[in-house]
Amino acid sequence: MVYYVLAIVFVAFVFDFINGFHDSANSIATIVGTRVLSPFAAVCWAAFFNFAAAFFFTTAVAKAIGKGLIDLNIVTPNVILAGLLGAIIWDLVTWFYGIPSSSSHALIGGYAGAAVAKAGWAALLWGKKWIETLSFIVLSPLFGLLLGFVLMVAVFWIFHWTSPGRVNRVFRRGQLVSSALFSLAHGSNDAQKTMGIVVGLLVSVGPLLSQETGFLRHFYLQNADHIPTWVILSAHTAIALGTLFGGWRIVHTMGSRITKLRPVGGFCAEGAGAIAIIMATFLGIPVSTTHTITGAIVGVGATNRLSAVRWGLAGKIVWAWVLTIPAAAALGAVSYWILRATVGA
Repeated sequence: MVYYVLAIVFVAFVFDFINGFHDSANSIATIVGTRVLSPFAAVCWAAFFNFAAAFFFTTAVAKAIGKGLIDLNIVTPNVILAGLLGAIIWDLVTWFYGIPSSSSHALIGGYAGAAVAKAGWAALLWGKKWIETLSFIVLSPLFGLLLGFVLMVAVFWIFHWTSPGRVNRVFRRGQLVSSALFSLAHGSNDAQKTMGIVVGLLVSVGPLLSQETGFLRHFYLQNADHIPTWVILSAHTAIALGTLFGGWRIVHTMGSRITKLRPVGGFCAEGAGAIAIIMATFLGIPVSTTHTITGAIVGVGATNRLSAVRWGLAGKIVWAWVLTIPAAAALGAVSYWILRATVGA
């Protein structure tokens, strides 16, 4: 059983890697779309700041995932593994079709679906964290849209009399800063979700690991109030490596198909997305970086004219958002039933 737990920890970090791979476009799409950096340079830039986020933020989101959504009394290794499998399958399907869905909500959906499959609806801790998480499915893209629109309008007014060439030169440099800030925000919120899953697993098998010594002693946790340093660094390393390998199918959608961007637009979109995500991180709310940056890009595009945004494509993306939690939950439930039949309770 101990090795089964270790294997699930490994799968959790594989999900974190896939999260970075799947969501790398969120961090680099605008800076690639505006041709400020080449794709390779952009993913290196984003990956570095994904990892650096480990040293700048609290672990409030990890604690929310670890103990705020699911009753830890019903959590077992099978529930955790099934939740991860549901999220991974949905992530890979949406990656294959180039749909910028939310890895965060896939993980939450898969975890919830597996828990409900084991213990029914009572497994979910209905309350503040669920309300915040579900509310921010709607609020985070709207907040990103509003911030993107406001920042773009403010820039238009400030640089109204400046030549387009000079504005481009200024914001080509500025986009390096905004991209770095967004990558910090992405790492801060998304890596913590995997931390929460790993902590939930280790707490659920605490009695099993309490007598272990040596290397395995580091896996023993009494409660979900403390996130071990090795979990924090491992999660940020995994998401940074995933970002480094990149998700090129989604880059095209995010960087150019929703709306055409210039460096000034990329700066405003990334800045707006970063502000929204960092605020949620400090409040301990797990939000979707995909939802937020997409909303910000739409807000920036709408400052030119509403027809500058390809609303048909945006509508398809919104449908993917709506379907992510229930689809991942269904996959998580099916995965749990398969594991229960093959591995046991």
